[in-house]
Amino acid sequence: MTIDSRGFAAPPALVEHARRFRAEGGTPARPRVAATVLLLRPAGPDFEVYVIRRVAAMTFGGVYAFPGGGVDPSDSAAHLDWAGPDPAAWAGRLGVGPQAAQAVVCAAAREVFEEAGVLLAGPDAGTVVGDVSGDDWETARQDLEARRRGFAGLLAERALTLRSDLLLPWSRWVTPEFEPRRFDTYFFVALLPEGQRTRDVSGEADHTMWVRPADALARAAAGELTMLPPTLVTLAEVAAAGDLPGVARASATRDAATPVTPRLDLPEHGEARFVLD
Repeated sequence: MTIDSRGFAAPPALVEHARRFRAEGGTPARPRVAATVLLLRPAGPDFEVYVIRRVAAMTFGGVYAFPGGGVDPSDSAAHLDWAGPDPAAWAGRLGVGPQAAQAVVCAAAREVFEEAGVLLAGPDAGTVVGDVSGDDWETARQDLEARRRGFAGLLAERALTLRSDLLLPWSRWVTPEFEPRRFDTYFFVALLPEGQRTRDVSGEADHTMWVRPADALARAAAGELTMLPPTLVTLAEVAAAGDLPGVARASATRDAATPVTPRLDLPEHGEARFVLD
C-alpha cells in the first residue's frame, strides 16, 4: 500500500462494502476507545520501533502493528500513584475530560506491559523499575492480561508509581464510519526503559521484531509486511523526526486531540481512494 498526499487506494472489497453501507443508509458503529504505544530504542545513530504481528484469528490478523488495545472500564476508576502530567493536563493534550484522559494513559501503560512485557513505572517519580522478566512478574502480567487483577492493584502491591511522563502523545485515529468494528485510538511514543527488554509474551501476536521505521516502510512497500494506514503514516512521521531527541521534540507540538478519520472518496469514474482528513 502506497500513501501519498492524495491518500491511498482503497481495496475493492472495502469499496463494495462502503457503497453498500451508504446505499442502505447504515448507522455507524460507535468507536471503542483504545491506546497504542510505539516503543523506541537507540540503534547506533538511528532508532528502532517494536512491532507485533496479530494472529490470523484476530481482527486485523496477519497485520503488523504496535502494542495496544482497548480501554478497560477499570482504567478510569484506578486510584494509583501518578508521576508526570496530571489527568487534567493530559485532558488538554488528548481532547477529553480528565477521567477519560486517565483511562487512555493507563490503558497505554497497561497494554504495553501486557503485550510487550515493558513496565512504565518506578519506585518514585524519577526512576523506572528494572528488569521485569522474572517468573513473579510474568505471573503478574498473565493475571493482568486475564483480568484477574487490575493495573492499579499491581502497581500498589509493588509500591510503584505510574510514569505517565514516559508516554508522549502523538496522534489519534478513528476507523471509517462504514466499518463494522471501529476504534478511536490514541497513539503514544515511549523510549524503552533502561534495564528492560521486550518479550514475545502476547497471546495475540505470532511474531515480534525491532525494526528501523524506514526499513519497515520499505518492506511494507515491497509487500513483505502488511500494515494498516495508521501504522504506515505513524512510522513515516517518526522516521521524519530523524532521531530520538527529534521524536521527543516533535511530540511536544503534535495534535493528539483531533482525530484523523480516513474518508473514502468514491468518484463515478476513476480510482476510489481514502483521503486523510
